[in-house]
Amino acid sequence: MHSNYMPTGGIEWSQDWDPTTKLSIKVNRHLHAEKTEYQQIDFFESDTYGTFFTLDGLMMVNEKDEFVYHEMITHVAMATHPNIKKVLIIGGGDGGTSREIARYKTIEHIDMVEIDERVVRLCQEYLPVTAGHLEGDERIHLKFTDGFKFVVDTPDNTYDLILVDSTDPIGPGEGLFTREFYSNCYRILNKDGILINQHESPYYEFHVHGMKRAHLRINELFPVVHVYQYHMPTYPSGHWLFGFASKTYDPIKDHDPKRWEALNLTTKYYNSEIHKGAFALPNFVKDKMK
Repeated sequence: MHSNYMPTGGIEWSQDWDPTTKLSIKVNRHLHAEKTEYQQIDFFESDTYGTFFTLDGLMMVNEKDEFVYHEMITHVAMATHPNIKKVLIIGGGDGGTSREIARYKTIEHIDMVEIDERVVRLCQEYLPVTAGHLEGDERIHLKFTDGFKFVVDTPDNTYDLILVDSTDPIGPGEGLFTREFYSNCYRILNKDGILINQHESPYYEFHVHGMKRAHLRINELFPVVHVYQYHMPTYPSGHWLFGFASKTYDPIKDHDPKRWEALNLTTKYYNSEIHKGAFALPNFVKDKMK
């Protein structure tokens, strides 16, 4: 995949989804461009999607639909496991995942490990809707290092929940799809810990390989493994997946909707019916998982 920004008149940003399909967004302003040692970062302003940013030309987060991704990566686990207190976020530099987790008063500690500090700092400047809370919550501890190395160096049984909020398995995100990475995630989770991972998409072939690889490796390690889906309009095809892996809790059998609903959290996408329905996968996705 690649993208191109056409600055003449400041009218378009586009991302190729496959050789015949492209997403284009009318751009008002190109707010920021920066090349770090890890990736190319660009921020844009648009009417329909608000501010959005790309890494190496690929859509990451925009103001219009970010809530879908960030609610679904967090609340499914939180509505399953009743005693999550210590959380590790790998990636998540835009801040949206930690924002959702931090809404739970029972959370005591959040480590957010992002390899590229500039992603975090630029999101704090241009996307306060997802990153504006990062400096104001003492439970959130920012670690600017390689997520793969971080889990290798972490002691056993440290976390109740790990959220792998990664990019695709290319560039900085490649190590987060390996057998060794998932093995270390298993090791550093406590006896009833949960792992949620960005599980790619089942639609275009360039994502299916990463999806299958992640699913196979997680399935080798965890006794409870499920996949659930969500609709992300500005990601290729709009049909995306998260992986749910656990040492103990099952997201369907152990889901406690009344307990979660009693928290009175306001959400735009996630609810108890979505929780249950998200695990009902189409046959073509089930076939790809075999």
